[in-house]
Amino acid sequence: MDTRLTADVIASLQRSLAGSGAPAASATPAGVSFAAALGDALKTVSQAQVQSSELQRRFQAGVDGVSLEETMVAMQKAQIGFQAALTVRNRLVSAYTDIMNMQV
Repeated sequence: MDTRLTADVIASLQRSLAGSGAPAASATPAGVSFAAALGDALKTVSQAQVQSSELQRRFQAGVDGVSLEETMVAMQKAQIGFQAALTVRNRLVSAYTDIMNMQV
């Protein structure tokens, strides 16, 4: 299963958040918006996946200085980050659905 977060996936998630009716750039007292924090988190997950793929490629090519342990740890970090991103997305969708189903 391909679990890479591409720029298209990140943009799609940001569009869905912006289109949910919630303000996309509502600033908190600290000055950081939820959309910006989520975007940064998704970029970090994407960067971990790119680093993992690069280490896998270098290990398979037999490049000196790339160990199996380092590669496996990078792969696990990328997988855990992606699973966390999916969990957050699922909870956001669930919360949005609950709010939309409330009677006013």
